[in-house]
Amino acid sequence: MNSTASGIEGKVERGTDRNVTAELLNGGVKDLQERSQNNFATEGRSENITAAYAGSKNASLASSTNVSTTEPVNLDDNDKLLGGLLTSGFDEASCKSRMQSHLYRKASPHKPSPYLISKLRKYEEIHRRCGPNTRDYDKSMKKIVSSKNNGAATKCKYIIWNTANGLGNQMISIAATFLYAILTDRVLLVKFNKDKHGLFCEPFLNSTWILPQKSPFSSWNEHNTETYQTMLDKDRASNSKKGLPSVLFINLQFSFENPEKYFHCDHSQDLLRKIPMLILRSDQYYVPSMFMNPFFNLEIANMFPERDIIFHHLGRYLFHPSNDAWELISSYYQAHLASASERIGLQIRVFNAATTPKQAIMNLVLSCTLQQKILPEVDLKTSVSSAGKNMTTVKAVLVASLHKEYGDNLRSMYLKKPTVSGEVIEVYQPSHEGKQKFNDNGHNLKAWTDMYLLSLSDVLVTTSLSTFGYVAQGLGNLKPWLLYRLVGNHSGDFPRCERDFSTEPCFHMPPKHYCNGEPMNDIVSSFPNLRECKDLRFGVKLAAVNGSM
Repeated sequence: MNSTASGIEGKVERGTDRNVTAELLNGGVKDLQERSQNNFATEGRSENITAAYAGSKNASLASSTNVSTTEPVNLDDNDKLLGGLLTSGFDEASCKSRMQSHLYRKASPHKPSPYLISKLRKYEEIHRRCGPNTRDYDKSMKKIVSSKNNGAATKCKYIIWNTANGLGNQMISIAATFLYAILTDRVLLVKFNKDKHGLFCEPFLNSTWILPQKSPFSSWNEHNTETYQTMLDKDRASNSKKGLPSVLFINLQFSFENPEKYFHCDHSQDLLRKIPMLILRSDQYYVPSMFMNPFFNLEIANMFPERDIIFHHLGRYLFHPSNDAWELISSYYQAHLASASERIGLQIRVFNAATTPKQAIMNLVLSCTLQQKILPEVDLKTSVSSAGKNMTTVKAVLVASLHKEYGDNLRSMYLKKPTVSGEVIEVYQPSHEGKQKFNDNGHNLKAWTDMYLLSLSDVLVTTSLSTFGYVAQGLGNLKPWLLYRLVGNHSGDFPRCERDFSTEPCFHMPPKHYCNGEPMNDIVSSFPNLRECKDLRFGVKLAAVNGSM
């Protein structure tokens, strides 16, 4: 994070980390051990989603979520459909979140443009005609397979998204790939492994976006088909569009060693336009690179007059929690968050637990939230029992972290002492897996639940560089406070957190060269809608037309 990018550094009170937080947390763990689990349950301060997950498939949504009590009697269908972003006609029982999610978050002030709505309806028609289990799909697939290395003109074109990295990375890259599919008239198919089964509803009416398991392309990758880099090398050598394959593998996954992609260039896109099947692996939100292409730029600008809410619209369109996931989300929200005066989301990602002490991270979190008045100070001279009668305002803090200590310590702090503001602070942590797990369906379900609950916050604090936080801020239309990324036990004079200028995810691997091969030394001056990310110096993200840094 660029510490000179905001004025927060001047507001940091020296000594806060070493003095105040140590006093606040002193005895916190011991205090927790002295309290029984029954007391925590009675006080409503502790809840783990693991037990709820274990029984989710047998539990009743109606019994755990009383949405009828909050739903208006005469509900406008336009609210359900998010201002026309979603289409009608879905079986509501098959995906309850699609028609209930608007009850759990504030109405977005950003309405989808008529042009975006028309492009989504056009895409849905293409997907319905060319998607799996259709005549055009079968014909196109047969022709592509039979002419793998010789090129083929097909009625339908496709892009198959392949998984890479964790769930947050996957979701932001799926959204970027969906936009690319819209721009290039391709059908998006996703290759979901078992770890993502049951997380999301189908986003497209009367069709599926999941690549069939029996598809011949389910096992194709860079080892058995021509790659994008190879195609570029051949093109430079021959300067000819002849001999293009029918299937091409593109790797847009983050890597420090990868050569320049030139994916944003007209000439590259002209070549790709002639290939009916693209197989893509990506963990990046590469939408900013599309903004560098003149044609894509014009189309995206028409679809999204507000440049900094692209993921906000695409994420709410694509990612609807499945009924199992929605049962966990809605019941947890109603039980712990619904009645709060304010909901504060706190996402704590530890990138290297072995070198970064947990106490240093806790100090960082408290310094940020207390200095920015996100959380109130505690009254060190008064006990909760003597001050509790005057407390009326309740703020609920949702902690999302792999490590339970952060929720425990924060909860202990506010259980032991009252706040100087008179507010009651209730702390909840739905899950704490200990470490990130890959190819694990249960882990992904908990992660998706945490991300969605965070997106329902009024105020959001996230960890720099975390795609988990990117998803939550985009879905919730939240400009988060970004926690400084600690490396080791760093205790220098730096901004503990600073406010982001956009809800968009950061693109961690932007192009380094213009299409003519010249170095791209200053992306911001060349592309007015792009800004340097606050949490990654060489990353870029979309900002409002007149957005400030």
